Amino acid sequence: MTVRESIRTTLAFAASLKRNRQESSTSMNHSASKVSCQTKDDPGIWHVDLAAPPTNILDQDMIPQLTEIFREAAITASLKAVVLSGQGEHFSYGVSIQEHRPQEVAAMLERFHGLFLAMNAAAVPLLAVVRGRCLGGGLELAAYCHRVFATPDAEMGLPEIKLGVFAPAGSLILPTRVGQRHTDDLCLSGRTVTGEQALAMGLVDQVSPHPKTAAEEWYREHLRPRSAAALRHAARASRLRFAHDFERQLAQVTKLYLNELMTTRDAQEGIEAFLEKRAPVWSDS
Repeated sequence: MTVRESIRTTLAFAASLKRNRQESSTSMNHSASKVSCQTKDDPGIWHVDLAAPPTNILDQDMIPQLTEIFREAAITASLKAVVLSGQGEHFSYGVSIQEHRPQEVAAMLERFHGLFLAMNAAAVPLLAVVRGRCLGGGLELAAYCHRVFATPDAEMGLPEIKLGVFAPAGSLILPTRVGQRHTDDLCLSGRTVTGEQALAMGLVDQVSPHPKTAAEEWYREHLRPRSAAALRHAARASRLRFAHDFERQLAQVTKLYLNELMTTRDAQEGIEAFLEKRAPVWSDS
């Protein structure tokens, strides 16, 4: 069964809930999938988990599965929210470092950036639930959501600069969420911040020891009473300028990354040093 077929199976069940409340929950899990998507007694909310613990690496298998889920979300009229979280102790360590190598990086960026375009096209409120480490591509994914709920001790950052590269999507997403000053801080230093510190920056919207519960409560209070059609249009309208700028500028930073950064010795040295578990030796070229 494909991810699409698995989702459709659950959507059919969600429709049947209106006619038969004897069953309380169902799952869109696919045994070979690195993504879990569940709906319980409310078809208006999907619980999407990165299902490759402990690190939940965003790789060539997981990213297309996530993209497919958001494509399905775009055509599910009753959907009012997607809650995105990571199974296990961590949200995600980010995109696979192996896929940052010169021979793979172009395809990786195309896949990963396509995920953001699918999330935007879905035009459904996105709620990120962050526990543990949320780094690199994981942070980009969470920050793209409309609201971020995190534990006080969550570890959030863009460590790409330590590998001799930078975060293309994060460079564009963060200014809208935290402003240029904090964007420069996180992108240039590569440091991590706690959930509490991220809250002060505006990177996180709510801190709680139980962020998933907090996200579900926010949904029940603010989204479930609303029209799904109205929420779709509001989500599209509120991000109209950002989405336009993001798509245009994403192409620009991708060219900067592939055509300029990846021709430097240090970009390749940083990636290889990480994979070889050694300190990089920078040549500043």
